[in-house]
Amino acid sequence: MAYRLVKALLVAGIALFFTLVVFNNLTDYESNHQFVRHVLSMDTTFPGNRGMWRAIESPAIQTTFYWSIIAWEALAMVLCWWGAIGLFTAPDAELFAAARGTAIAGLTVGLLLWLVAFLGVGGEWFLMWQSPTWNGQAAAFRMFAVEGIVLLILLAPAEP
Repeated sequence: MAYRLVKALLVAGIALFFTLVVFNNLTDYESNHQFVRHVLSMDTTFPGNRGMWRAIESPAIQTTFYWSIIAWEALAMVLCWWGAIGLFTAPDAELFAAARGTAIAGLTVGLLLWLVAFLGVGGEWFLMWQSPTWNGQAAAFRMFAVEGIVLLILLAPAEP
């Protein structure tokens, strides 16, 4: 029973994290929009780098990128909350195992956000790693690691 509670609490912790991320992106919209704008425009990467042809200067496309990130975060949030509630309320091991599927989906969506959107697309395609100001790779890796650890715990056998 304690193992199930730990798993439910950790998934709820990730759900809370994503709730705060979505809340911040909506209530401090412009600060976070500026992050996306600068990464996509590549305006703080190394001068004269040969990857500048990748830069996206269009405000409409930048805004679309930002809203897609918010939607991606919101999807992870909803799936993690749904999974956590299912884990907390499962009366037996069989229903707990069934509820794990939703939590696994939420954690996977979150992992893909950090890996694909931030580390892959932002970090490598738009060369975010070159920016001294608009580099979110450390934060993305930290969240990828945290969510990955929670996913591994969730995937571990129900009881030792």
